[in-house]
Amino acid sequence: MLLAGLKIVEFSQVIAGPFGGVILSDLGAEVVKIEKPDGGDDGRTTGPAYLHGDSMTFLELNRGKKSMALDLKSQDGIAVLNRLLAESDVFIHNQRPDVVRSLGFDGETLLKQFPRLVYCQISAFGHKGPMELAPGYESIVQSYSGLASINGFPDRPPVRVGSSICDLGTGMWAAIGILAALRQRDRTGKGMIVNASLLETALSWSASAINNYVNTGAEPVRQGSAYTNMVPYQTFEASDGSLVVCAGNDRLFAKLAKVLGHPEWAQDPRYAKNRDRLKNRTEVVCLIQEILDRGTVAAWLEKLRDAAVPCAPVQSIPEVVNDQQVEALNILQSFEGEDLTLVGLPLSFDGKRPGFTHIAPRLGADNGTI
Repeated sequence: MLLAGLKIVEFSQVIAGPFGGVILSDLGAEVVKIEKPDGGDDGRTTGPAYLHGDSMTFLELNRGKKSMALDLKSQDGIAVLNRLLAESDVFIHNQRPDVVRSLGFDGETLLKQFPRLVYCQISAFGHKGPMELAPGYESIVQSYSGLASINGFPDRPPVRVGSSICDLGTGMWAAIGILAALRQRDRTGKGMIVNASLLETALSWSASAINNYVNTGAEPVRQGSAYTNMVPYQTFEASDGSLVVCAGNDRLFAKLAKVLGHPEWAQDPRYAKNRDRLKNRTEVVCLIQEILDRGTVAAWLEKLRDAAVPCAPVQSIPEVVNDQQVEALNILQSFEGEDLTLVGLPLSFDGKRPGFTHIAPRLGADNGTI
């Protein structure tokens, strides 16, 4: 296990904090999850009950951890937390800054007590500014950050990205920040405060649109499945379904034109270069769509792949789960003795993916052993 010997205390709920913790847990760290005695992590009830009364959200984001039910509003609870932190390397939480300050475990206080501790604080809107204390969830942050405004089709209202990418991305950034801080501690012997937030994550996902606007003044327009800077690079309809075709450069467009029976497009000054195709986006897309509509998804995929033109079917989740490539990656992993299969970490080391140790713990399951 890559992070064997690393001890982490996690006091976080639902998605962002728990995802940061489960990344480190899957990589071999010991993660003790602190939960409130009454009900525990709110993520336990985020969705229908699946196994042992817990939601799928909780089960997937807390595998491999230990659970300790602890009342941090009591002096005894704080004393237990301090004993845990005294022998731990990392503390992760996603409580509001005013809450942790009132309880006495804000970063400045704990680093005075435990100077080697890496303290990771996750928030909705960031560690400073007028929105510092505001609560926030995925949909709120996607809307506030502008991310939703660039998602969807131009003639329809903005939409939330289907996956909780701000929550999950923040957990990922937190894990990266923690590992970087631990590397720094190896050199200096001193811990530090790591800050991550859903808003900053959302802004990083929107960086291309933001950078373009800040530097050119061009306000982004929702493109549906298309991409602002390349044509063709989007979903098309065949006679029996949808496929994505991405001609990421002029050489690939020439190959695509040949497959579609119009090699002359590659020499046409309206279409030959990507910047010309951007100016004539509607015309190019209509020409391609008219041809693709005459064949099936399978037939076009075969022709396009033979010509090395990047393409893919638009698959449903059931189709993805049974896809040969997904099966070959063995990213879906099960727990011995439990009727539960989850997506593992999207990482392999020397060709081997980190496995699971045990399912998410029952509330307070490890109080007697910690």
